[in-house]
Amino acid sequence: MQERVQEREGIWFLRRPLQFLADIVILCGAFILAYLPSLNIQLGDFYSDTVLTQLPFVVLIQFSALFLVGAYSIIWRYVSIEDLKVFFKAALIATVVLLLGRLFFSSSAFGRWQVPVSVILIDTALAFGGLLGLRIFRRFIYEFSDKRNFAGSKKRVKRKATLLVGAGRIGATLAKEMVGRADAELAVKGFVDDNVYKKGGSVSGVKVLGTTADLARLVDELNIEQVVIAIDQAQGIEIRRILDVCRAIPVKARIVPSLNEIAHGHVKVSRIRDVQIEDLLGRDPVQLDDQNLHEFLTDKVVLVTGAGGSIGSELIRQVTNYQPKLILLVERAEYLLFQIERELVKDFPETNFLPLIADAGDEPRMREIFERYKPEVIFHAAAHKHVPLMEANVAEAIKNNVFATKLLGELAGEYGTRDFVLISTDKAVNPTSIMGASKRIAEIVLQGLNRVYKTNYMAVRFGNVLGSAGSVVPIFREQILKGEPITVTDPKMTRYFMTIPEASQLVLQAGALGEGGEIFILDMGEPIKILDLAEDMIRLSGLRPYEDIDIAFTGMRKGEKLFEELEITGENLLKTKHPKIFIGKIAMYQPQEVAEIIEYFKEAVAESNEAKIRSLINHFLPEATITEIKLPENTDTENKTEKFFTQTNLGLAEK
Repeated sequence: MQERVQEREGIWFLRRPLQFLADIVILCGAFILAYLPSLNIQLGDFYSDTVLTQLPFVVLIQFSALFLVGAYSIIWRYVSIEDLKVFFKAALIATVVLLLGRLFFSSSAFGRWQVPVSVILIDTALAFGGLLGLRIFRRFIYEFSDKRNFAGSKKRVKRKATLLVGAGRIGATLAKEMVGRADAELAVKGFVDDNVYKKGGSVSGVKVLGTTADLARLVDELNIEQVVIAIDQAQGIEIRRILDVCRAIPVKARIVPSLNEIAHGHVKVSRIRDVQIEDLLGRDPVQLDDQNLHEFLTDKVVLVTGAGGSIGSELIRQVTNYQPKLILLVERAEYLLFQIERELVKDFPETNFLPLIADAGDEPRMREIFERYKPEVIFHAAAHKHVPLMEANVAEAIKNNVFATKLLGELAGEYGTRDFVLISTDKAVNPTSIMGASKRIAEIVLQGLNRVYKTNYMAVRFGNVLGSAGSVVPIFREQILKGEPITVTDPKMTRYFMTIPEASQLVLQAGALGEGGEIFILDMGEPIKILDLAEDMIRLSGLRPYEDIDIAFTGMRKGEKLFEELEITGENLLKTKHPKIFIGKIAMYQPQEVAEIIEYFKEAVAESNEAKIRSLINHFLPEATITEIKLPENTDTENKTEKFFTQTNLGLAEK
């Protein structure tokens, strides 16, 4: 692909002879004109003896500089301010070469090649200014004709009178795309911006009419039908404030896509949409250390388990940005694997990936994959994650979340995998649920393996991700769509929330930072009340809480907490190079102790003995408070368990 692009650039003057000829005329004319201020002799003799001799030499240098900086890869009708840098570089290179030529051609034999310094400077300004002016004129003609074509088109759309909130970069881009286009859905009447110094100014030909405090007046005076929020990197609290103002007027509020959506090519600025709950909870975009991530992922074989899940699939999308050698998509759900494969084929055709139907706990199948493909980086996102379901399926939680993690970790060490990243959860902190406890044990297992193998094992903890399959946001959306009451367990319940892209980006960054044995904890911001979330989602749907859609309180379910924590009591958080990633200094178990723990859990799982599993969790995790089921009296299982508890002295409290 790159070779074809270079070939096309190389024969540019053959494809666009008129443009090439126009550049020749400008460069030649500029050089001739540059001599006029210094001429005090006969024009005819001077031009024939000196100017015409130097002309090919000067023009060749200037053309060479233009090709060197890639000026001829720029399509004229799309020339932008960013492209000015290219022409400035070319002008600087040509000027330096000509000045050096004047120094080196100092002998009488080469006297005719000496271009005066004043002529060089005047010629540079005229030549490159003329080239830029020609391209800007071409763009003007293109945009003028484009607007006329739209104006004459029969496919006109009914445009809504719109105010744009935010006269910054995003707002300017949106206004530029919309103004004068007959097919645009927005009739932009003006900007509002809380920067008072912008009031009265003009952005992309659209006037800044006031601040958000003037919204009600402007909506009334200009018959505004909608307000579009176009603020660069808008915070959730800012969006919420503007929404409240719009509701009070009332006028419909919409928003431009997030920078993350635009950066990944999913949408354009002009594709405005309704405000979503993710916008209200959004924070600053994640700043990534790309150099570190390229070293971590570029040209590596990357394996992602749970590839069809919410986190697994987003991890894959993020990994594609760093040109891995191969991405192995491990997923046991056929339809989910089909979906992510289809998306990758369409959106990332240049990425090398391989869909593999496999259960992460199936040793023969996973060994076959490791043997054949030798993964260098592993993201283990496959897990049972639903708290109430795992309370009813205790043995399955241990098998999938603990045993499968142990198997993958051992295979990674055996086959020389460099990095292994476990996707963990804030529910692993002081766990009250089987799901949280199983993830905490998985962390312990990996820390034990980190002492045995050269592989760097690490875990990353974070809270709820917005929009993940089976999470609260999709459930609330479904209930609102059906007109059913939204079910909230407790009015005081809070949770940490993070968007799927943000969580996935930070997981990658944590993996790149890890040296082995760490449990990384992500900065989740402030916890959000589930009740507030429900009320916001109802309002964003254009409905009224408790009137159009009711909210029903169902009571806390087994294993749930009123609030989640991000660190175990007594553990210390250490800062990393990234402001949103911390390391929890958590005491580790010895590998032999971990092996003994696993053996007892294997025995309990083989017996499908839920009571014993719960008892073992409470014993091995002193910070856990798992509801126990009383064991039958005078049984062999009870005697074995009691004997083990008496003989062992494991647990974080003693570490």
